[in-house]
Amino acid sequence: MSESAVALEAYATIGILGGGQLGRMLALAAARLGFKCHIFSPNPDSPAFDVAHRVTCADYSDTQALDRFAADVDVVTYEFENVPAETATFLAARVPVVPDPKILATTQDRLAEKKFVSALGIGVAPFADVAEPAGLAAAIERIGRPAVLKTRRFGYDGKGQAAIKAGSDLLAAWREVGAQACILEAFVPFEREVSVIAARGHDGAVECFDVTENEHRDHILKVSRVPAALSAEAANEARRIAETIARKFGYVGVLAVELFVLRDGGLLVNEIAPRVHNSGHWTLDGASVSQFEQHIRAVAGWPLQKPVRYGRVEMTNLIGHEVEDYRRYLAMPGAAVHLYGKAAVRPGRKMGHVTRVFTD
Repeated sequence: MSESAVALEAYATIGILGGGQLGRMLALAAARLGFKCHIFSPNPDSPAFDVAHRVTCADYSDTQALDRFAADVDVVTYEFENVPAETATFLAARVPVVPDPKILATTQDRLAEKKFVSALGIGVAPFADVAEPAGLAAAIERIGRPAVLKTRRFGYDGKGQAAIKAGSDLLAAWREVGAQACILEAFVPFEREVSVIAARGHDGAVECFDVTENEHRDHILKVSRVPAALSAEAANEARRIAETIARKFGYVGVLAVELFVLRDGGLLVNEIAPRVHNSGHWTLDGASVSQFEQHIRAVAGWPLQKPVRYGRVEMTNLIGHEVEDYRRYLAMPGAAVHLYGKAAVRPGRKMGHVTRVFTD
């Protein structure tokens, strides 16, 4: 779809690449607006399959299955950024795909993403390309210690990362991240981590949700709180950064911009997620429109809604076996429980979340 694209009619079919909990919540939001969803995922246990109009279980490289999928949908989007960019490009030759697969390719590569953000004049941690072990020592000379070595591709929830401190064995760190192309980033002594969930429509309109403060445990998001403990100036700057990135990308849909807040109040972009995001789950119960509905509106060419937050909001992830205690949240006044329908409970796996809205 171009920015002048005709909006989809209700009851059109939206294709979603990926069948995790984000795809599940996108499909539920789409159904509320009258759309049907067709989920494409290689995982037969995909939780999104339970709530979709139609499903395809096939590998992302299966061109015959992709052809059939493209013929059945009116537009394609994705629920996570590690969908192969080649898959999105293949589909884009047959059916509109949003966000643009070129954006997916950029955000899948940490080095390309850092260069993109830096070129906009937006602050990021000092970084260096590390293509081989020999280049790591030179990068350390430039960046200094402590630093973090990250794989350029396919890292999330702390995976594909190694801390490099005084005395760290560089070759061991290289092996720890899989002996592959990496980026070295200076360690940032931040005060807190925040994120901005932004949506941009085909018409170029941008709407941002309130800045969210995020607390991680073992590199996994545990609690999100809204509003973040920021000055009005810093909150406005965080939203401006997210809006700038969305506009420069020519983005369509919802994206998340994760930022470090420095002790002096400055902001540095940590990562961009070209999709709906865990730190935006509070919007399901705490705002007049959720990030999932906003994304569906954007990809369908419908008008975005200006979000209105209902109060102070706290979202808590249920990780691993914590989900087995979900009944206590059912009895908690004001708590909204969301279970993702995943068959297997594993340590570190996001199994659900609980949202509480406080109007005091």
